[in-house]
This record gives sequence, C-alpha cells and structure tokens, in this order.
Amino acid sequence: MKSTLRTVRLALAEPLRISRSTMAARDAVWLTVEHDGLRGHGEAVTSVYYGLGTETLVRLLTTVDLSRFPDPESALEALRAGQWPDGDVPPAVTAAVESALLDLAGKRAGAPVHRLLGTAAPPVAATARTIGITTPARAAAQARHLVANGFEIIKAKAGTPDPEDDIERVRVIRDAAPRARLLLDPNGAWSVAQADALLPRFAALGVEAVEQPLAPGDPDALGALAERAPLPVIADEDAVDLADVRRLAGRVHGVNVKLAKCGGVHAALRIREAIEGSGTELMLGCLTASTLGLAPAVHLADRARWADLDGHLLLAHDPWAGIGGADGVVRASGAPGLGIEEVAVREDVA
Repeated sequence: MKSTLRTVRLALAEPLRISRSTMAARDAVWLTVEHDGLRGHGEAVTSVYYGLGTETLVRLLTTVDLSRFPDPESALEALRAGQWPDGDVPPAVTAAVESALLDLAGKRAGAPVHRLLGTAAPPVAATARTIGITTPARAAAQARHLVANGFEIIKAKAGTPDPEDDIERVRVIRDAAPRARLLLDPNGAWSVAQADALLPRFAALGVEAVEQPLAPGDPDALGALAERAPLPVIADEDAVDLADVRRLAGRVHGVNVKLAKCGGVHAALRIREAIEGSGTELMLGCLTASTLGLAPAVHLADRARWADLDGHLLLAHDPWAGIGGADGVVRASGAPGLGIEEVAVREDVA
C-alpha cells in the first residue's frame, strides 16, 4: 500500500471562542492510502490542547509503515487486535490512518463503512451546533438562524471570567430558541464551588446536560459533582481513552468520545462496550475539522445518545462533502467507504 500526504488550512467562518482560547483556523493533514487502484482517505487536525502541530502530524504520519500489510483489511485486523501501531503514536494519528484504511476497505468491498462495522442502515442523527462565547445579541441571532434551518440541539460554550455573562448568553439563546435542546460546555473552566452554584441556574433555563464543568485531572471530583448535580454531567477532557472511561463509568452521566482523542472508530466502539449497562451514555463529539475528519464518526452516530458532530459546519469552506449537517442532521452515506468526496482543491501550506 502506498501513502501520500497533503496539508491544508481550514479557516473558520468566524473565530470560535471557548473558555481557554479563541480559534480562527487550523491545519489539517490528509492521508491517502492507495492499493490496487483504489484510494482511502483520512484526516488529522492540529491541536494546541493536545500538543499536535502541523510538523509533528506530518512527521508522525510519514513514519506510519503500512508496507508490512498486503491489504487494508489485514492492517485493520492488526489494529483491532492491538498489534499495530507500534510505539507511542498519538490517538489522532491512529484515527486518521484507521479512517483511510476503512475508506479503502469499504471501497474494495463495495460497502459503506457502517456496514463493515455491523450496521445495515446508514446512520442518521440530529447534531448539536455550537455557539461560542460571544455577545448576547450575536448568540440570540445565531440561535434564531439555527432553529430556522432545522437545528434541534444547540451547544453553548461557557466559562467567561464573569459567570453572569454565561447565564445571560444561555438565557437569550433559550428565548430565541424556546424548543431547542440546550447543551452547555465550560471546557473545564469552573471550580467545584462555581459548578455547585451555577448548575441549578442553568438547569432552570432548560439546559439538558453540561460537558466537563470542572478542570480535568480530578475524575473523583467530577464523579461526585455528577452525583449531586441537577442535570446530567458529561466528561470530556477527563475522558480521553478507555482507561479514563472505565474509571468514570457509572459515575458520570455521559462521556464525550472524539475519534481524534481516543484513537479512532474501533477505540470508540470499545469505549461504548465498556460503558454499556453502567448508566453512563455515549456522546460522539469532534474537533473542528472537514467532512473528511467527521465522516468516520457519522458512521457511528446511531450508537450515541448525543451527537455533537458539527466541526465541518464551522468552516468558511468545507473541501469535502457527503455527510450533510446544514439542516441539523448528519447522515452517513450508503456509498462505498466513507461515502464522501473532495469538492475543491485547497492551497497547500506545507
């Protein structure tokens, strides 16, 4: 199997502010794996939080050796069995390679990825759409626009220095979208005392669940908060991999699984199996990425209680198409592989 890389810049339609940073663009590295005239694709995006810059991703993806495998199916089997990759490979790299292999294997079999994973019908799910930390007027306008276009779930970012700003932003979103399901995400910005004081107020505004209200690093505190909180608590930054999730299973109401965070589709399926019957439910999340980066998760979307798969919708221009989402619903394709296609060539930046 032959591999090639491309690096592209993904600009956001507008800067996205969360509690710890503001992002206007990020780089993506596209991996293409070719075998017998067919090509499979995967994407890894840069992340300051996870310490993955463009050069690091390119270097790591360049060193991935698929030549030992005669075909993508055998490489996927080795991945599932834990026999590969070797060494300390970041989950985002593993997820991108697995994506390309699944895409290629699906095309070779003439089957969509979800069918390779055991689901007959193409998954369809309502996705949340994120509203970043912004002015109340802007938040209200965005909420009205989203519900007018079919969105049923809105996720509001929180964690400003003055929590009253967050309360006001959620209040105006609720007024603008009275029937929308609301999720809240402070990205670990609150202390335990702040969370105890604020969560009842957000619950009174109709917030359905809160992601990672406390700074990561103390899962016991997060579990204790979940036990007394007036709304469901979903772990994100504290739920990186399978070991983290096993510590939290039955103690929090949900875990946010991002393929770039856990290591890909099969890692996500192992997490789902680990929490089954525990009372902890699955949320499928994402980083800001193109349709290529989101597509593998969409093929799992029917297995989650919450889908937060809007990363491609935040871009000024998505260079891939095939999973929808502009109407508030993401849909896996029935076409072979990931079922997506490149719709424009972006300027290489490396």
